[in-house]
Parts: sequence; C-alpha cells; structure tokens
Amino acid sequence: MRLPQLSLIIDNKPGSMIAPCKLLSDAGINIVTLSLADSERVGVLRLIVAEWQRARKLFEAAGYDVTVDDVLAIEVADKPGGLIDLLKLFSQARLNVTYMYAFTERRGDSAVLVFCFDDIDAAIICLTRAGINPVAPVYLYDRLDED
Repeated sequence: MRLPQLSLIIDNKPGSMIAPCKLLSDAGINIVTLSLADSERVGVLRLIVAEWQRARKLFEAAGYDVTVDDVLAIEVADKPGGLIDLLKLFSQARLNVTYMYAFTERRGDSAVLVFCFDDIDAAIICLTRAGINPVAPVYLYDRLDED
C-alpha cells in the first residue's frame, strides 16, 4: 500500500525543525515517523502523518515548499541479513531504492522500513510476486490511537 510522505526544505541550522513540528503539534497532528537528510545549507525533512492533506496545507500556508511522494513501508526480518534478502530482491528486479529510513514501529519479529523507489509501481509488482505485502497505512495510523 502506498503511503503519502511530505517533504519540505528547511535551513540546516540549529532550531530549524522546531517551526514545522510546532505547526503540526498546534494542529493536533501526530508525526508517525520522520527523516532528516542534510546538505551544507539545507535539510530535507520527510514526514509521515495520518492527516497528510491537512499537514500539507498548514506547511504551505506557513510558506514551506511541500512535495508529496508515495513511499512503501515494508516489514523486514529483524535479524542479521534480513535487509540483505530484500535488497537482493530489489536488485534482481532492477529496482532503485532512492532512499530509505527506519520506522519506529515494530511488527512481531520484524522491523518496518520506509522505502522510496524510482518506480513505485514496479516495486509493488515485485513485492507482490515475492509474496510481500507493504504495511497498510491504516495499520500505522491506527497504532497512534492505541498509545
């Protein structure tokens, strides 16, 4: 299942994450997971939130340039080599992973990782053929209500 991810550019300096996080907090929007990648001058803040449309509007109203990309949350065996098996599957299917990051959520003996691909449709087909189903957004968002 596709998972909408918001990305915004922030300055690479102390305190830059406060404003976007406060926007979400003030609106009562919980962050499910996030990633921050840096360059010399700016950072790319990637966020997954349940109310992504509302969060996008908040960020845009605050002057952020926001992009929405579909990513996949995939269970990976939480053991040495668990990720390698999945990466080999992607390599054999000639799928390029453009970036990935860990989810804070665990499912049994598996970790959950977020993957972005050059071709998400091809990735879904590859995973389906291998009998792997990406984690459904509803599961990830429903977990927030249990906390």
